[in-house]
Amino acid sequence: MKISFKYISYFFLFVLGISMTFTSCTDDLNVTPKDDDEFLSETFFQDPASYKQVLAKLYAGLYVGGNDGDGDANTPGRNPDIAGLGGDFSSYLRLLFVTQELPTDEAVIAWADGTLPTLNTQTWSPVNEFLYGTYSRASYHISLANEFLRQTSDDKLNARGVDASLKAEIATFRAEARFLRAFSYVNLMDLFGNVPITTEADPVGFFYPVQKSRAEVFAFVESELKDLDNSLANAKTNEYGRVDKVAAKFLLAQIYLNSKVYTGTERNNEAATLCSEIINSGYTFANVPYAYLFSADNDKNGAQNEFIFPIISDGIAIRATGGGMSFILHASIGGSMDAASRGMDGGWQGTRTRKEFVGLFPDATATGDKRGTFYTDGQTLDIANISTFTNGYAVTKYINKKADGSAAQRADIPDTDFPMFRVSDAYLMYAEATLRGASTGNLATALGYVNQIRTRAGAQNISTAQLTLDFILDERGRELFWECHRRTDLIRFGKFTGGSKIWQWKGGVMNGTATESYRDLMPIPSKTIQANPTLKQNPGY
Repeated sequence: MKISFKYISYFFLFVLGISMTFTSCTDDLNVTPKDDDEFLSETFFQDPASYKQVLAKLYAGLYVGGNDGDGDANTPGRNPDIAGLGGDFSSYLRLLFVTQELPTDEAVIAWADGTLPTLNTQTWSPVNEFLYGTYSRASYHISLANEFLRQTSDDKLNARGVDASLKAEIATFRAEARFLRAFSYVNLMDLFGNVPITTEADPVGFFYPVQKSRAEVFAFVESELKDLDNSLANAKTNEYGRVDKVAAKFLLAQIYLNSKVYTGTERNNEAATLCSEIINSGYTFANVPYAYLFSADNDKNGAQNEFIFPIISDGIAIRATGGGMSFILHASIGGSMDAASRGMDGGWQGTRTRKEFVGLFPDATATGDKRGTFYTDGQTLDIANISTFTNGYAVTKYINKKADGSAAQRADIPDTDFPMFRVSDAYLMYAEATLRGASTGNLATALGYVNQIRTRAGAQNISTAQLTLDFILDERGRELFWECHRRTDLIRFGKFTGGSKIWQWKGGVMNGTATESYRDLMPIPSKTIQANPTLKQNPGY
């Protein structure tokens, strides 16, 4: 890992002293700086280093939720990014895990915080504060990116006398900010459907952003990502943790694969073509044990060659104990588990997996497929009581120890980076697009990619006849579980709601039951509609 950007990214949060809050009917998606005298001001940008610092804030915000790390919303002097929501609960990565994993067969959480239990059972409503946090977090990032783009226009840079060398660097920063804005729009589109689109061209001031259709948001993101191929850094030429052209291709491939859901039109040809470009871009499938990808030194043990877009975690640079990977690791430890063996200082007795997901692995004790990393000692396979941690197998996919077993930097905040985009996912997307009829795909090539994944996992190779769409959904679960894909995957396969796929506590009953199809979309949060009454609620809510 190149330390320079990582340390700028996280320490910047604690020395700049910025604070953002949500207020009704303001610029962008109802987000505005609380104190623009300190941040994104002319005075601030007199320092040439400030441009990279703002970019760093955008990246750091994927992990931490406030300027003080966790940013306790109820503690004077602490500065969460979003007023009324602590930085731990409003951590972007934590919220993605909550919304993408808890409503599925891959995870369940024991805690009774507010409306959190309704995410376990697909019984949420528009007043769910975790959905509000997710909508707000993505919107906040869009707002911050927009303001950075306003402050780095040619007119602004010329007026400040910025030299040609710095201008060229800022051009790359702007491209990365646009990518991160697109990433947030994809999350909003995926979760909530019809949302407003705001850009740096919109005025700063009092107005109601206009809600756009899901197809319009898709078209905007598609246009942005295509254009970014002209301005993002070339493959593998950027600092580790920063995106390049391949990340934009990857995000574009993702929305093409889900295009039928988002727009009603399949785009499998484009998805397969982009996946081929990603696979041949210079990023490589990591020929290391599967466990290396989720260890504390996954930025340097060979796994990093597979990571196209990691969210960086660092026990020294980060002060957030409740967000990001700290949440994912702490919450997964409980019962008779030894936290020290996981490299952590304790467990929060929260997340486990469900019986049906364990069934995707031939041997739940993980002596076969090495990806089936479950802790079973003292844990029941069935979940009779969601609030009891020992009901349901615990998951040991992530660990805060290096691949050789040595200690990470700290035990309270992990060093383990989160693999948001990686090459093996491109393999599986290529195979799926091919099976869905992409003329740009090749079945033999797809089979080779899938078997390469299975060989690393210690699983048996499959034949062409076994390579079906149902198999791909299961294999995506085995390879990518707890990487914030499952809800989107199940919806694409028509198995998130309804009765075609049932798991324990789906619909609020132990043995599971069919749920209403309108829950394929989350509701627009009530507080968001209160702030912008022109927004229309999704059907069913």
